[in-house]
Amino acid sequence: MRVLGITARGEIPAMVEVDDPQPALGQVRVAVEAASVNGFDLAVAAGYVWDHMPHTFPVVLGRDFAGTVESVAPGVQDLRVGDRVAGAITALELGDGPIGEYLVVDASALTAVPESVSSVQAAAVGLAGVTARDLIDALSIAADDSVLVSGATGGVGVFALQLAARRGARVLATARPGKATEFVRALGATDVIDYSGDVPHEVLRIAPDGVTKVVHTAGDASALAGALSPGGQLASTVGATSEQIGRSDVSVTAVMGTYTPKKLRDLLQQVATAELNVPVTTTHPLAEATRALEEFGKGKLGKIMVTVP
Repeated sequence: MRVLGITARGEIPAMVEVDDPQPALGQVRVAVEAASVNGFDLAVAAGYVWDHMPHTFPVVLGRDFAGTVESVAPGVQDLRVGDRVAGAITALELGDGPIGEYLVVDASALTAVPESVSSVQAAAVGLAGVTARDLIDALSIAADDSVLVSGATGGVGVFALQLAARRGARVLATARPGKATEFVRALGATDVIDYSGDVPHEVLRIAPDGVTKVVHTAGDASALAGALSPGGQLASTVGATSEQIGRSDVSVTAVMGTYTPKKLRDLLQQVATAELNVPVTTTHPLAEATRALEEFGKGKLGKIMVTVP
C-alpha cells in the first residue's frame, strides 16, 4: 500500500510502498479516507524526534484519521465491516501512522462517526479538538470569563476559540489583520488582536481590568500573562511554567491533550448538531501529501488535510 513515510534517518518524507497491514486479536483494519496534518508531523519530518522517541522505519506520518472498517480480527465485539470510524494514534513509539491507504488499530481506540459528519471533518477534529477541550476544561471557562486565545488560527486554537465562546465567555483572539481576522470572528471571537503588535497592551485597551483566562498555544507566555487580571489563569500546550510567567498572583497549568474515544465522540456530536465548526483550509490527495506538509510549514488558517480517493 502507499503511505507518506520516512524510510531512514536523514531522509525526507516521500510516498513509498509498504506491506499491507493485517489486524491481530482485538484490532481492525481501517481503509483511511482522511488524515490530518499537525505540527508534530513537521517535527518528525525535520528529524527532531529521532533521539527522543523510539521509532521503527519506515515511519508513516500522521496521528488522527477517519475511514471505514475494512476487516475485523477476532476479539472485536462492537465494530463491523463498513462502519465509519475515527481515532488517533497516541503511541509514543513511531512507526505506523494514518497518512496512507490502510491502518491497523485497536478497536477500543475508535469511535463511530455520525452520519452527517464527513471523514474530513472527523479527522480534522482529532487530537486538535481533544486538546482544545482539555484546555477549556483545565481553565473551567464559564459565561462570566473573558478569554484570550493565543494562536487562535491554528489547529488547536480554532477549536478552543469556539468551545470558549459556546460557554458564553467573551473571547479575544490573536490573528493578523484581513482574512485571518475575518476567519476568527466567524468562529465566535468577540475581539481580535494583531499578534505582531503589543498583545498585552491591546488586550488591556479592550478589557482594562485584564482577561480572566489565557489559552496559550502560541506566543510569549510571559508577555501574555501581562494581560491577566489578578487571580487569572493561563493554560499552556507549549510548556509555559509559573517561573517563566513571573507572577505570583496568577496560576499556570500545563496541558497535554489526552485522547479518548469518548472525548472525540462528544466533539463529533457537536459537529453533527452544527454546534462546532470544522475549519479546513485545504485538502490534498494522498499522492500529493508532501504538499500538505509544505503548506502547513508556511502558515495557515485552520486545518490542512490529506484525503485518500
